[in-house]
Amino acid sequence: MELIIDGRRTEALPGQTLLELTKALGLDDKSLRSRPLAAKIAGEVFTLNYIPVREKDVNTDRPSMRRAMAASGGEVRLLRYADDLGQEAYIRTAQFAIFLAMRQLWPKAVTKMNCTIGASVYMEVTGAPDFSADALKARVAALARQDIPLLRRRVDKQAAIDHFAADGQMDKARLLSWRKFDYFDEYAYGDFADYYYGEMMPSTGYLTGWDIREAENGFLFVYPDRNDPEKTAEYLESPHFFDVFAESERWCQLMECETVADLNDLTNSGRIRELIRVNEALHERKFSEIAQMVCDRNAQAVMLAGPSSSGKTTSANRLATQLRVRGKKPILMGLDDYYLDRDKIAPGPDGKLDLEHINTIDTDLFGQHLVALLDGREVEIPTFNFKTGRREWVGHKMRLTLDSVIIVEGLHALNPVMLPEGFDFNRVFRLYVSPLLPLNLDNHNRIATSYLRLLRRTVRDFESRGSSVQKTFSMWDSVRRGERRWIFPYQENADVIFNSSTLYELAVLKKHIFPLLQAVQPEDECYDEVQSIVKVLNFIIEADVDDEIPPTSLVREFIGGNSFYRK
Repeated sequence: MELIIDGRRTEALPGQTLLELTKALGLDDKSLRSRPLAAKIAGEVFTLNYIPVREKDVNTDRPSMRRAMAASGGEVRLLRYADDLGQEAYIRTAQFAIFLAMRQLWPKAVTKMNCTIGASVYMEVTGAPDFSADALKARVAALARQDIPLLRRRVDKQAAIDHFAADGQMDKARLLSWRKFDYFDEYAYGDFADYYYGEMMPSTGYLTGWDIREAENGFLFVYPDRNDPEKTAEYLESPHFFDVFAESERWCQLMECETVADLNDLTNSGRIRELIRVNEALHERKFSEIAQMVCDRNAQAVMLAGPSSSGKTTSANRLATQLRVRGKKPILMGLDDYYLDRDKIAPGPDGKLDLEHINTIDTDLFGQHLVALLDGREVEIPTFNFKTGRREWVGHKMRLTLDSVIIVEGLHALNPVMLPEGFDFNRVFRLYVSPLLPLNLDNHNRIATSYLRLLRRTVRDFESRGSSVQKTFSMWDSVRRGERRWIFPYQENADVIFNSSTLYELAVLKKHIFPLLQAVQPEDECYDEVQSIVKVLNFIIEADVDDEIPPTSLVREFIGGNSFYRK
């Protein structure tokens, strides 16, 4: 069978793996920058251990081509570390080596995936009083040198549940009890078995450029640098980010909902309604605390930023309500109105407009207006017309009173260039909003925050804008690149980081989005990204409790019924 691998034609013999084919083509570079880590075929990601032409497919009277190969016409795109999907394969392989090393060194310990911090992931360790990050690092390095092949095997679901329960991994056994298929895929080495819901690299020998650092109650695994994978990424202290995750963990314990299995139990018992009420009360208390901080500082403006689908608009309105309770007169202001006219924005190298770029905002004009307003002068605020792509002046004039507080909401609100040189930062309060979901599938598998944001955006875009799943997913890579460049580097500038996720919303969102995701076909470019989310949602029980969600909830910004949008 003829394949086209990264544009190069080759003949695949029965039983040959993609890894063998890439080596034969001279594409298996030892440098992590250029080394293939996985492959994408017709929208799906495959391990390089994948066999395009099986012996059984040719030794029959009616030869057939494997489904993915048939859908792609034999075309294979290799994934490298610079690709998001390639990096995900790297991280899963690192997880396998880390958890295997922990089993070998501290067999009674419990290691839990906690949160991603920049270019690292924090893992919490309990039950290992003599834990040493240096010892773990040495063992992971030894496993990488062993170059252990990573081959997936299929086992009976009940046998897997019994094995994990006997091994003391009740978190994984409980999760699998909700699996609707009667089989389970796993990777194994010796008596250790695990799975990370996606493809891995061919072997542990691919792990280079990483580091393990000591951290409070655990350790940090630091990834290779995205731009220069031959070296470890720079680790930047993120105390605000770490603190908000610690607070979220406490909320999980308070609401008795730390894993998907816990969420399913609450849904089945009907107690998810209580979960909604408590979660919403915790959010309201947090907005109240933030409003009090703004008043205590006597700040005249709140700069509110966050990535796509974080709930910035609802957060701004709920904060405004709490400021009103304290006698303030909040005024909402959007950075979107300071967009430059579309015909004044230079296209990028690909000929497209990068609307995430800071240069799309008239930062000078915004800075002038903010200073003028805070000095008590009247200012005419522009209005951006998204239909015409141009800024308009429609007589929208603004002047602050003694008790006024401006809430400025936008992607770039925490970027230092938004405030003019010499500006007194004590005059503003900086707030970063992001749905930092603390809910895990099990101890070894967290649910990526980006999944939740993508689900939110997909539901909102479909229900309010008529956008297809394929269209929303096609824009997501560009959105993420913009966030990494223009939003995430400034999150630690915030005075407070607010976690806008709710523990119940995956069960609610599933009703709205699951039929849309299931309609995506293997030939669609976004198929694998969709399937990675479907794998998570397959474990979650749908909850039909929209009537319990208050109209001011952050979740309402995405499923509809948000009272702040009513005219």
